[in-house]
Amino acid sequence: MARTVAGLPAGTRLTDHISLGMLTASVPIETVHAVLAQTGRASQRERDLPAHVMVYYAIALALYADVSTREVLRCLLEGLRWLGDPASAPEPAGKSGISQARTRLGAAPLEALYRAVVEPVAAEGTPGAWYRGWRVMSLDGTTLDVGDTAANRRAFGRPASTRGAYATGAFPQVRLVGLLETGTHVLCGAQLGAYRTGEVTLAATVVPHLTGDMLCLADRGFLGFGLWRQAAATGAALVWRAKASMLLPVLERYGDGSYRSALRWNSHCRSRDRTPIPVRVITYTLPGVPGAATTYRFVTSILEPARAPATELAMLYHERWEIETAFDEFKTHLKGAQRVLRSKTPELVRQEAWGLLLAHFAIHALMHEAALGALPRARDPDTLSFTHALRVTRRTLPHLAAIPPSGPAARASGHPARTPRRAGQPRPGPRRAARRQTQDE
Repeated sequence: MARTVAGLPAGTRLTDHISLGMLTASVPIETVHAVLAQTGRASQRERDLPAHVMVYYAIALALYADVSTREVLRCLLEGLRWLGDPASAPEPAGKSGISQARTRLGAAPLEALYRAVVEPVAAEGTPGAWYRGWRVMSLDGTTLDVGDTAANRRAFGRPASTRGAYATGAFPQVRLVGLLETGTHVLCGAQLGAYRTGEVTLAATVVPHLTGDMLCLADRGFLGFGLWRQAAATGAALVWRAKASMLLPVLERYGDGSYRSALRWNSHCRSRDRTPIPVRVITYTLPGVPGAATTYRFVTSILEPARAPATELAMLYHERWEIETAFDEFKTHLKGAQRVLRSKTPELVRQEAWGLLLAHFAIHALMHEAALGALPRARDPDTLSFTHALRVTRRTLPHLAAIPPSGPAARASGHPARTPRRAGQPRPGPRRAARRQTQDE
């Protein structure tokens, strides 16, 4: 049976569901033009789909992942109503024109834009974002299913499968590693790589984004001599869980139950500096908690117990799970559960992934602003619902004056924008099917 293009119910317009004004508030048009010039992707001539519009379009794709690419573009073209007659808004380009415009743009501008605008947003008064003057961050990784094409399989690879020795997963996957500001769920410093690239390898390019006012939490898979030394060199405080098999000899006992130890170089380390790294080790249990490990053990670079008592760090470590919640927001609610990225080429997969990260940031920046403005006092951003914020974002469309589709020159000259070529109207279809690829890209 033929598959129809995904659309919205009759009488419903995508402009009722997507807030692009929120995007221009978090991702200023001036910054977009700057990164386009920096990456050499600025439009050199007037186009139906100029580069700066396609940047916002790539982010908008993330906000309504189960709608066809043409319907998302229709929302952007509503900006023409700001230029004059409400009846003058043109029909959007067809999916071929959209794909060509996305290909011209590529992934580099979206990555550069992410680097330029996404950063921790917690202020001094943000509840739940700080511990004893440190901004609490978490380091972890996840994967995203991408379209099952030959190019994607070569670029990213597939996970192994339990169905047989030579079996693989249903879809290729792209790996993502990043730092999360636990108090606001802003995911910053992210890196993308192929599935075959390990989390620790990508983490080595993420930890340089740590700063001296941060405290970084991480799971046991990241603790190693080389990565620890690299992360500690940033000046950030580290609290990372250790594997049960890791040897951490007791060198000195402290009054709070922790002890001094050292991380030592081994044959798996690439660091030329083999000097042992002093650390403090904290061990604790969670009696009466179903499913809890027998013993938890983590190491910290905070060597003085008075600066961070063992009991407080044990309680703080469980904030690391906030990054798992953020990944759930990212993969289940924003992208959609059991849905693969719609792009069919590696370059557009990366573009789409950076667009997802930018959309996630824009929503959480809005949530943080709302939490700080709550009355009678500021609220912890964690207490706000991401799904509710996402629904509000989708159904609200403020003015689009910041991004007229033909660029700033069109309005300055007083001439109307060129009308993109017309294409057939999309037919309404089922909202979404079981986990599979979309056919509109």
